Amino acid sequence: MNALKEEKRLAVLSALVEGNSIRSTERMTGVHRDTVMRLLGAVGTDCENLLNRTMRDLPCLRIQVDEIWGFIGKKQRHLLPGDDRSKFGDVWTFVAIDADSKLVPTYVIGKRDLPTAQAFLGDLSARLQNRVQLSSDSLPAYVAAVEGAFGLRDVDYGQIVKSYEAAAPGPGRYSPPKVVSTKRTAVVGTPDFEDISTSYVERQNLTMRMQVRRLTRLTNAFSKKLENFHAAIALHFAHYNFCRVHRTLRATPAMAAGLTSQPWTIKTLLAETSYSF
Repeated sequence: MNALKEEKRLAVLSALVEGNSIRSTERMTGVHRDTVMRLLGAVGTDCENLLNRTMRDLPCLRIQVDEIWGFIGKKQRHLLPGDDRSKFGDVWTFVAIDADSKLVPTYVIGKRDLPTAQAFLGDLSARLQNRVQLSSDSLPAYVAAVEGAFGLRDVDYGQIVKSYEAAAPGPGRYSPPKVVSTKRTAVVGTPDFEDISTSYVERQNLTMRMQVRRLTRLTNAFSKKLENFHAAIALHFAHYNFCRVHRTLRATPAMAAGLTSQPWTIKTLLAETSYSF
C-alpha cells in the first residue's frame, strides 16, 4: 500500500464510495484486492476519527433515527454453536439524520438491542447544542434509551408506526409492501405531530444500500470481518457529510449545517484526517 501512487489511491476510494465491491474495484483500478482492503481499513479508521472530532455542538432541531440491517460472515440463522456472536451474524447500524441539513451527526454499529440503542442516543445527545424534536419507529429499546440520554425534559420525542399490507408470496415478493396506515404518538415532551417522521432517515437507509456494496440486498457482497464493516461505514458517512452534494440542498450536508463552506473532494477529505499519502 505504501508504494501505491496517489492517483491510484484516490481512484480506489472513489470506486468504493460509489458502491463498487472490492473485486470490481480491483478490476477497475488494477489494484490488488488485498491492497484495497488495507487502504479501506486505514482510511476508514481516520474517517471515524474525523467524524467524531467534527460532529460536535451541532445546531440541529429535528432529528430522525432508525436502524439498518446487515451481517458479518454469515446471517444470524446460520451461526454455529462455536461462532463468536459478537463478531459474526446480524449487525445493525443505528443512524441519526438532521431533517433540515440532511447531516448525519452520529451512527453506532452493534446489535439491535437496548445497550446499542443507549450508546447511540447517548452519543447523539452529547453532540447537540439545543433541544431537539426526535422521531423514531416503535422499536421498544428507543423509549428507555431516550429517557436515559435526554431525560424527560430535554427532548420532544415521538414515534411513528406504519402498518403494511401482507405481502403475497411468489413473484414480486421483493417489492416494498404498501403502507396502509400510520400512527403518530408523543412519547416525551410536546413534539409537533406533523414533524414526527422517519422519511429522511429511511431514505438514508436506501443511500447506504446503494453506496456501501456490503449492504446491497440480494447480492453475494458482505463483510467477513467486523473491522472491515466499521471502516466501510465510516468512509461512507465521511464522504456523505462532506463530499456529496445533496440535490435539493445544492450543498453538502456539512455545508448546510454550517460546518464547511464548500464541498470537499476525496483528496481534501483525506487531508483533513490524519491519513497521509
